[in-house]
Amino acid sequence: MIVDLNPIGHVSSPYKEKKDAPRQGRLTDTEATIVIDDHYLPALFRVEEKKHLFVLCWFDRADRTALRATPPHNPVEHGVFATRSPNRPNPISLSLVDVIDITGNTIRVRGLEALDGTPVLDIKPYSREIDCPE
Repeated sequence: MIVDLNPIGHVSSPYKEKKDAPRQGRLTDTEATIVIDDHYLPALFRVEEKKHLFVLCWFDRADRTALRATPPHNPVEHGVFATRSPNRPNPISLSLVDVIDITGNTIRVRGLEALDGTPVLDIKPYSREIDCPE
Protein backbone atom coordinates (compact mmCIF):
# COMPACT_ATOMS: atom_id res chain seq x y z
CA MET A 1 0.00 0.00 0.00
CA ILE A 2 1.23 3.49 -0.83
CA VAL A 3 -0.03 6.53 1.05
CA ASP A 4 0.13 9.76 -0.91
CA LEU A 5 0.14 12.96 1.14
CA ASN A 6 0.35 16.47 -0.24
CA PRO A 7 1.33 19.35 2.04
CA ILE A 8 -1.26 22.07 2.53
CA GLY A 9 1.41 24.64 3.32
CA HIS A 10 4.64 25.16 5.22
CA VAL A 11 6.01 26.58 8.45
CA SER A 12 7.86 29.87 8.64
CA SER A 13 9.88 29.59 11.84
CA PRO A 14 12.94 31.11 13.52
CA TYR A 15 14.30 27.56 13.92
CA LYS A 16 16.66 26.95 10.99
CA GLU A 17 18.43 23.81 12.26
CA LYS A 18 17.42 20.91 14.51
CA LYS A 19 19.69 22.13 17.30
CA ASP A 20 17.75 25.43 17.40
CA ALA A 21 14.32 23.91 18.03
CA PRO A 22 12.92 23.01 21.46
CA ARG A 23 12.12 19.36 22.19
CA GLN A 24 8.44 20.26 22.49
CA GLY A 25 6.73 23.35 21.17
CA ARG A 26 4.78 23.83 24.39
CA LEU A 27 8.11 24.50 26.14
CA THR A 28 8.58 27.85 24.38
CA ASP A 29 6.74 31.12 23.74
CA THR A 30 8.41 31.57 20.35
CA GLU A 31 6.05 32.49 17.53
CA ALA A 32 5.90 30.82 14.13
CA THR A 33 3.71 31.23 11.08
CA ILE A 34 1.86 28.57 9.15
CA VAL A 35 1.53 29.58 5.51
CA ILE A 36 -1.35 27.81 3.78
CA ASP A 37 -1.20 27.29 0.01
CA ASP A 38 -3.75 29.48 -1.80
CA HIS A 39 -5.57 26.41 -3.13
CA TYR A 40 -6.57 25.52 0.46
CA LEU A 41 -7.68 29.02 1.51
CA PRO A 42 -11.40 28.01 1.57
CA ALA A 43 -10.52 25.35 4.17
CA LEU A 44 -9.63 28.12 6.64
CA PHE A 45 -13.26 29.27 6.82
CA ARG A 46 -14.10 29.88 10.52
CA VAL A 47 -10.70 28.72 11.79
CA GLU A 48 -10.35 32.18 13.36
CA GLU A 49 -12.98 31.06 15.91
CA LYS A 50 -10.51 28.54 17.36
CA LYS A 51 -8.02 29.39 20.11
CA HIS A 52 -5.99 26.18 19.79
CA LEU A 53 -5.17 23.98 16.82
CA PHE A 54 -3.47 20.67 16.26
CA VAL A 55 -0.90 21.03 13.50
CA LEU A 56 0.38 17.92 11.73
CA CYS A 57 3.71 18.37 9.96
CA TRP A 58 6.09 16.16 8.05
CA PHE A 59 9.49 16.37 9.75
CA ASP A 60 11.37 16.12 6.48
CA ARG A 61 14.79 16.35 8.13
CA ALA A 62 14.21 13.50 10.60
CA ASP A 63 16.03 10.16 10.57
CA ARG A 64 13.46 7.73 9.14
CA THR A 65 15.63 4.68 9.90
CA ALA A 66 15.42 5.15 13.69
CA LEU A 67 13.41 2.50 15.53
CA ARG A 68 14.68 3.23 19.06
CA ALA A 69 15.30 6.41 21.00
CA THR A 70 16.34 7.51 24.47
CA PRO A 71 13.97 10.18 25.80
CA PRO A 72 15.64 13.25 27.36
CA HIS A 73 13.83 12.71 30.70
CA ASN A 74 14.49 8.95 30.91
CA PRO A 75 17.90 7.33 30.32
CA VAL A 76 16.32 4.03 29.22
CA GLU A 77 16.06 3.25 25.51
CA HIS A 78 12.52 2.88 24.12
CA GLY A 79 10.98 1.93 20.79
CA VAL A 80 10.20 5.16 18.91
CA PHE A 81 6.45 4.47 19.16
CA ALA A 82 6.84 4.80 22.95
CA THR A 83 8.50 8.22 22.58
CA ARG A 84 7.84 11.61 21.07
CA SER A 85 11.07 11.52 19.08
CA PRO A 86 10.88 13.20 15.66
CA ASN A 87 13.10 10.42 14.33
CA ARG A 88 10.79 7.58 13.28
CA PRO A 89 9.70 5.66 10.17
CA ASN A 90 6.97 8.21 9.32
CA PRO A 91 8.04 11.50 10.90
CA ILE A 92 4.60 13.03 11.33
CA SER A 93 4.55 15.60 14.10
CA LEU A 94 1.53 16.55 16.16
CA SER A 95 1.69 19.94 17.86
CA LEU A 96 -0.97 21.69 19.91
CA VAL A 97 -0.55 25.41 19.22
CA ASP A 98 -2.09 28.63 20.47
CA VAL A 99 -3.54 30.77 17.69
CA ILE A 100 -2.34 34.38 17.88
CA ASP A 101 -4.02 35.66 14.73
CA ILE A 102 -5.01 34.74 11.21
CA THR A 103 -4.52 37.01 8.22
CA GLY A 104 -5.32 35.73 4.75
CA ASN A 105 -3.44 32.48 4.29
CA THR A 106 -1.18 32.87 7.33
CA ILE A 107 -1.80 31.61 10.84
CA ARG A 108 0.47 33.06 13.51
CA VAL A 109 0.91 30.59 16.36
CA ARG A 110 2.80 29.91 19.56
CA GLY A 111 3.99 26.45 20.57
CA LEU A 112 5.23 24.99 17.28
CA GLU A 113 8.67 23.32 17.30
CA ALA A 114 8.90 22.81 13.53
CA LEU A 115 11.89 24.00 11.54
CA ASP A 116 11.60 26.74 8.94
CA GLY A 117 10.21 25.31 5.70
CA THR A 118 8.68 22.19 7.31
CA PRO A 119 5.72 20.89 5.26
CA VAL A 120 2.32 21.14 6.95
CA LEU A 121 0.06 18.14 6.31
CA ASP A 122 -3.11 19.13 8.14
CA ILE A 123 -4.69 21.38 10.75
CA LYS A 124 -7.45 20.31 13.12
CA PRO A 125 -9.23 22.21 15.89
CA TYR A 126 -8.55 21.29 19.51
CA SER A 127 -11.68 20.35 21.44
CA ARG A 128 -11.55 20.08 25.22
CA GLU A 129 -14.55 17.73 25.17
CA ILE A 130 -12.95 15.32 22.68
CA ASP A 131 -9.19 15.71 23.15
CA CYS A 132 -8.85 15.90 26.94
CA PRO A 133 -9.21 12.39 28.42
CA GLU A 134 -9.80 13.57 32.00
